[in-house]
Amino acid sequence: MFKAFLRTIPQVSIFHNPASPASIKALKLLQSAIASPYPPSRSSALPLKFDLEVVENRPPTSDQLRTILSYLPSKPLSPDVLLSAHPTVDARPTNVEGVSQLASQNPHALKWPIVVDWNNGKAAVGDIEGVKAILEELRKKRDGEE
Repeated sequence: MFKAFLRTIPQVSIFHNPASPASIKALKLLQSAIASPYPPSRSSALPLKFDLEVVENRPPTSDQLRTILSYLPSKPLSPDVLLSAHPTVDARPTNVEGVSQLASQNPHALKWPIVVDWNNGKAAVGDIEGVKAILEELRKKRDGEE
């Protein structure tokens, strides 16, 4: 009966590459959102509440990639949306297993960061605006706008 009153804390993961400027910016944005008022423009706002998992220099598994693809806003998507245009990437796998294997061998193969809100089924790949959209969804839930 009272289970409806229990709220789970969202689980957010960032697959982070410290060599990627976008990944560094996304990590700072996520860390700031849980440590400081969010949005920053409202000093009276509370920080967001979510568990942040930082997975550094390790790509998602093929199962995680499959889930992440299903969480992206534009569907249907091919696994190549996860791949970067880095000059060291000469292969273009067409399935998540191939993308996972390539990313394990060459971290430059992936678009960094990959940010996932596992509880709400949202993901962003290589895109700071996507990370901001995930944080905005969390803010709306916190503020009862959803």
